[in-house]
Amino acid sequence: MKPKPTTSSKLEKYLFKLCFEKIRQKGSHVFYKHSDGRYTRIPHHKGRVLSPLLIKMILKEIKISV
Repeated sequence: MKPKPTTSSKLEKYLFKLCFEKIRQKGSHVFYKHSDGRYTRIPHHKGRVLSPLLIKMILKEIKISV
């Protein structure tokens, strides 16, 4: 299944609902970590939409299915 394109801010809100915490930022990339050790990073570019491929890779990193 292919995820819908979405913005980084919407994906960030989803991560916060899953109890991920923002741990640091390097440039436009923000790093998030969960208490069980899972982590990921999301590029924040204002006005741009994340591609379905990138969203799928992020979800795979945090071990969540589409």
